Amino acid sequence: MDPHILLKLFQGIETLFASSPTIIIGRLGLMLLGMLLVYLGKKEVLEPLLMIPMGLGMCAVNAGVLFLSPGVQGTLFVDPLISETGQLMNILQIDFLQPLYTLTFSNGLIACLVFMGIGVLLDVSYVLARPFESMFLALCAELGTVATFPIAVAAGLSYNDAASISMVGGADGPMVLFTSLTLSKNLFVPITVVAYLYLGLTYGGYPYLIKLLVPRRLRGIKPAPPKKIIVVSSGEKLAFCVIAGTVLCLLFPVAAPLFLSLFVGVAVKEAGLTHFVEFIGGPILYGSTFFLGLLLGVLCEANTILNPQILTLLLLGILSLLLSGIGGIIGGYLLYFLKRGKYNPVIGIAGVSCVPTTAKVAQKSVMEVAPEVLILPEALGANISGVITTAILAGIYITLIPLLR
Repeated sequence: MDPHILLKLFQGIETLFASSPTIIIGRLGLMLLGMLLVYLGKKEVLEPLLMIPMGLGMCAVNAGVLFLSPGVQGTLFVDPLISETGQLMNILQIDFLQPLYTLTFSNGLIACLVFMGIGVLLDVSYVLARPFESMFLALCAELGTVATFPIAVAAGLSYNDAASISMVGGADGPMVLFTSLTLSKNLFVPITVVAYLYLGLTYGGYPYLIKLLVPRRLRGIKPAPPKKIIVVSSGEKLAFCVIAGTVLCLLFPVAAPLFLSLFVGVAVKEAGLTHFVEFIGGPILYGSTFFLGLLLGVLCEANTILNPQILTLLLLGILSLLLSGIGGIIGGYLLYFLKRGKYNPVIGIAGVSCVPTTAKVAQKSVMEVAPEVLILPEALGANISGVITTAILAGIYITLIPLLR
């Protein structure tokens, strides 16, 4: 049989041979990366709920390239996705991903649904028990989201793209997605992919950062017991949600969908609405996370990821997360000195708002040197405050950046 006929039969392989060396390497590399993400998700090195569908989607979109017309390559995943309203009703009936992309992804809804699910998981009593301490650490841990912006501009990125990639320092994937959809529609896919891939660094990288910056003897410090045990009632937590949500929406209307989603999740939990809690914390959170991962995976085709700006984004994403971790630890040291050595500076890194990962990283780092020391309540307070400060930074960027152009 003529080998050319076999190639026509197996178009995924034919398009490989018809591509430039860069695209060939990119497609094969992304297939391998997708397999690696699935493996790391299975081993729980990275978040399995997100990485397994994302990895499979990445494999499928880079393997399933075909000729859509003579000389024109594409996929049945990405190329049918459109934004023009004239064709939209027709394509919604053809491409199985188009409804997900149009109705949940490209408008930021999926980020809000994930945020709502996160709200159901949060216990704001940790924040209310230590409000000033928690918010101080969270603000310090925004160093990456603030300091990376001028660096990104100096590296040649536009203000919009610089603000979007700077948000990676908040270690909050839905927040990065929401910001980049608003400010950087042309780069929101690679920016969001960078954000979610680098969240794995909070698992693997931050423990080494803690060991580098915090001596062993300081890691074992037991926080001073509170002078008075503060019990926060459900009513107080619900009141906090209403007041904080209203004030933040008033100050930053552009981020109001994020604030509403977060505080609705917290509110239904504190109001004892069990059926809503089960629905939001189950089908909504897990379904949104699954489809977010799947869509991110299939949008990672070689032509998109091989954009020359991607290397810059990768480096800036690492820098932003690194600076945020350093900023959080600096905040921990400041409280250590203010409290005259009766505060564990490791708690500061929990101000990076990857809930509850950075809080668990802080506790694990402490337990390695002092198994009896518990810092998790203080760490969770900073962690939850980090979600709020990151949403505030997103609102500031989305509001101010259009005014600077």
